[in-house]
Amino acid sequence: MRRSLSQCVIKLHEEHHALEDYQGGVPRWCSGCGDNAILTAMQRLCSEEDLAPENTVFVSGIGCSSRLPHYMKTYGFHGIHGRAFPVAEGVKMARPDLHVFVSTGDGDCCSIGAGHWIHAIRYNMNITVVLHDNQVYGLTKKQASPTSPRNLKTNTTPYGATLEAMNPLTVTLGVQGASFVAQCVDWVPEVLYDIVHAAFKHRGFSFIRILQRCPEFMPKAFDPWLHDPQRTQLLTHPNGGLQLTPSVSSTYRNQRVHDPLDIDRAREIASQHEPIPVGILYRNPDMPCYEDLRHAGGMRSPEAIRVGLNREFDKYTVWPEEDDALRAA
Repeated sequence: MRRSLSQCVIKLHEEHHALEDYQGGVPRWCSGCGDNAILTAMQRLCSEEDLAPENTVFVSGIGCSSRLPHYMKTYGFHGIHGRAFPVAEGVKMARPDLHVFVSTGDGDCCSIGAGHWIHAIRYNMNITVVLHDNQVYGLTKKQASPTSPRNLKTNTTPYGATLEAMNPLTVTLGVQGASFVAQCVDWVPEVLYDIVHAAFKHRGFSFIRILQRCPEFMPKAFDPWLHDPQRTQLLTHPNGGLQLTPSVSSTYRNQRVHDPLDIDRAREIASQHEPIPVGILYRNPDMPCYEDLRHAGGMRSPEAIRVGLNREFDKYTVWPEEDDALRAA
């Protein structure tokens, strides 16, 4: 049965979601916090890709970054510290049709959640991950994180951090199963959005490290890069690299052609601290996804779910006749 033009227009209007449809509560991050730019990019992505809110899930752990699900008018799960990845993986295994995102921080992901992070890379499930890296614990008021620079004085390192900072990019690229690794900065919002969009379009575990400012506890940490665009190097390439607008290209002239299919060069660039590399370091579209290998998400009827639950409950049920036998003994 054919629809009239009016019916088609009505249907199109009903299915389109404006930016406001994804705006949840008013963010409580500090003014100038880089988390605001990340939230804006995620809301814009959902709107431009017209992701149905009821088919979209944001999962987080604990930290300033992990408040992001509260500000998205989609499904969300605010988990416990370091456990965002197993929750997101469980969602994806049960409902592989859903769009699943993880919002995590440098403490949540790289410290208590490091074990889950490593195995999430191995599984390569179709999940988009944004790592908010401000190099400090912000929610609990300035403690050193795994990515804190050496000699940084915090409440837990009053004489300065002893160890060199962990590099989340080199860690991710060193794990078998990595399929998409990128880095961006919150102060170049056009590029931030382009990378988030490319990560969403990639089928597999898309890991984006976002260097973001913390105006409260690390107010001047990224000032040298903010004031000197030459200290930011944009990675371009016709085969899946950044495609820069004229305005961004004229401001950030330090550019490098990098093929994201080259993992050896990606590892070399990931080790680079100066200038900061921004772009897609690695992308392997042929890496299989775990949920495909396990044939996840088979449709289950309410009756099948009920039978399965009762089967599990019966393992721990003490039936009346068994209770009488125990008393008699």
